[in-house]
Amino acid sequence: MNPEVAVTLVSKKSMCLLTPLKHQRIALHRLSSSSVSQDEKSYYITTPIFYVNASPHIGHLYSAVIADCLHRYKLLQGFKSKFATGTDEHGLKIQQAAEAAGKDPLVFCTDVSERFKHLFSCCNISHTDFIRTTEQRHREAVEHLWSVLWNNGFIYKGSYEGWYSTPDESFLTASQVGDALDPSGKEIKVSLESGHKVEWMKEENYMFRLSAFRSELLDWLSANPLAVQPERFYQDVLQWLQEDLPDLSVSRQKSRLQWGIPVPGDPEQTIYVWLDALVNYLTVAGYPDEHSQWWNVAHHIIGKDILKFHAIYWPAFLLGAGLPLPQTIHVHSHWTVGGKKMSKSLGNVVDPLERSQMFTTDGMRYFLLRQGVPDSDCDYTDAKVMKLLNAELADSLGGLLNRCTAPALNPAQIYPHFCSQSFPSEQSSGQSRAVAEDYHMLEAVKNLPAVVEQHYDTLHVYKALEAIGACVRQTNGFIQRHKPWKLDRSDCKDQRWLDTIIHVSLECLRVYGTLLQPVVPEISNKLLSRLGVRPGERSWAALMFLPKHQGVNCPFEGRALGSNSGVLFSRLEKNHTGSQHKYKT
Repeated sequence: MNPEVAVTLVSKKSMCLLTPLKHQRIALHRLSSSSVSQDEKSYYITTPIFYVNASPHIGHLYSAVIADCLHRYKLLQGFKSKFATGTDEHGLKIQQAAEAAGKDPLVFCTDVSERFKHLFSCCNISHTDFIRTTEQRHREAVEHLWSVLWNNGFIYKGSYEGWYSTPDESFLTASQVGDALDPSGKEIKVSLESGHKVEWMKEENYMFRLSAFRSELLDWLSANPLAVQPERFYQDVLQWLQEDLPDLSVSRQKSRLQWGIPVPGDPEQTIYVWLDALVNYLTVAGYPDEHSQWWNVAHHIIGKDILKFHAIYWPAFLLGAGLPLPQTIHVHSHWTVGGKKMSKSLGNVVDPLERSQMFTTDGMRYFLLRQGVPDSDCDYTDAKVMKLLNAELADSLGGLLNRCTAPALNPAQIYPHFCSQSFPSEQSSGQSRAVAEDYHMLEAVKNLPAVVEQHYDTLHVYKALEAIGACVRQTNGFIQRHKPWKLDRSDCKDQRWLDTIIHVSLECLRVYGTLLQPVVPEISNKLLSRLGVRPGERSWAALMFLPKHQGVNCPFEGRALGSNSGVLFSRLEKNHTGSQHKYKT
């Protein structure tokens, strides 16, 4: 998707005609919000649909991994979750790119769309729907929404005169345009945001009465302070709404734009790419047929560059059509490389497929979610990936699993028994072998699911992973502190204490493996399988930690461990050139 802004004026008379509908629409939105409880076990997650003007880069994968993490998390909680992604395939830029490549536009779009599908398949993105805006189901949804907006009086025939950027598929106001020189030294006008050349244009097209919705959007945000997250972006939207909203151009003349959906009843006009593209979320939900199960629980994940279109234009379209608004718009920031924005000209675009093969699928997923901070840009380097994965997946988590399951400490290869005399529920017990730090660790791991749940819900996944990592370090410290390898196995008390140390450590690992499933599904499966945890025992509801410490039977006690499938995550190291990485065997 690419930003656009179009400007025209709307008469006071037309504003007055529209005002009586306002309270009906706000009431409908509030009704839709209160009806969520009826579908509280349904959850609908979307990424933006990605523009097919170029191959996928790391930012596209980041959006998809965030959404996939949320989808897997909701499934673990027992929700029925729908997860949609896809490609945005209409617009003048695609039309021109296809012509330059000498290809039919649909063939051109299909080639690039397949690259996105391939990347998502390779990176374990478990979407339930992949939508393309060239599909017939989408065309029908767009035509229906257009007709509803037209019949409700929110689309009218008008004219646009102003600046237009073809590379950005964007209409621009005077304040968004500046002076520059082209390579030959000629003075030109450019977009201040993208730097692309703009041209003055004038044409008759259809306009959407965005100006009629400013107060309703303010009411919506005021009543729903968590509608846009994080807070920084919520404040950005409020700031935009302090000024009057100009009406939007929502069509182009067919003589300029053929590659798109024709305006219903006017084949000489083509529906503009942004209105077309945003409707994809409704298409996947089932619109215009039965769609309320999913649309009432919609949550969008977007990049910060398309916030205005999702938090102002999209809600206005929905209000105009009498449809509920999204529950949440989760916004994330961008990835830079060496502190610079990724661009073809700089040659610093990171190929996500290549990196996922270099660092493994789960390794790349972990890095993006561990380092990605929603409200500020993040910097990518290969060295940073290698350092993080070696420290947290190979050494800390992998080392902990290796210690607890090594035949030297666990020759029977079982989930050993817990001894309540060695590790009583109260530290003051005279027979206790546990110390104060051990009780602190138990408290931290017991509380960990609630902490992780809070951060997953707000998509601060990096905070959840920080919390898990801190507990992993505490558990490694627990083993190091008590040195079970030095205990005398011939002494029955020492043997019971050794078994208890391993039991507690395996219980910690079971919690970590369960909580990490949305982030690193393959590593989590390997870890839990090694512990002998069955597929039906890996849900959020099965997270009760160390039940024997609370006087409850533990279903894993005495159970045989799963087969050893090797190192949990292999350490990464540079090869001789220092420019690539390989796995240490």
